[in-house]
Amino acid sequence: MADQLRLIKKYPNRRLYDTQTSSYITLADVKELVLEHGVFQVVDAKTGDDLTRNILLQIILEEEAGGAPMFTSDLLSQMIRFYGNAMQGMMGKYLENNIKGFTDMQAKLQEQVRSVYGEKATVSQDLWAQFLNFQGPAMQSMMGAYMEQSKKMYAQMQEQLDSQTRNIFSGFQFPNFVAGFTPDKIDPEAPGAEPAGTPKK
Repeated sequence: MADQLRLIKKYPNRRLYDTQTSSYITLADVKELVLEHGVFQVVDAKTGDDLTRNILLQIILEEEAGGAPMFTSDLLSQMIRFYGNAMQGMMGKYLENNIKGFTDMQAKLQEQVRSVYGEKATVSQDLWAQFLNFQGPAMQSMMGAYMEQSKKMYAQMQEQLDSQTRNIFSGFQFPNFVAGFTPDKIDPEAPGAEPAGTPKK
């Protein structure tokens, strides 16, 4: 049975109210819901506007400021440059698909760790190091599959861009341009056309 949507209301005083537990919660509690794969939505208590993305971005901001950032300044700058760009929508989907591919690969590694060390094995940094030492070929194979998937997604993104470009310019009429025209296909009946066999000057 699918998890029921958990509704969280945000009030003007910035407090978050969990309607499921009928109590106020903190941003740290929302982070726990994310880690537990909970299904929830944050809405403005007054207007009903969806604020889920805003809250998630706020959690990311706090994590980034916590001393172990995931994103470099260069990466963040690159992401900012995509806003307002024709590639913005496609880049968002590309990043989403890449993260999903990486998550799938991580889940497969987790399964292999459990098969080697047992269901209750704690996946510590040392355990990961040992696992990767013994499972090099498997890791290489999965990483190769991930890179191949990433390459396919990039190719699809390029195809979408090409298709959009063709659609944009297909509506424009260019002077003296006829689709499929080549110099060898001059209409002999066209005004000003030289008769066939006329010597070139």
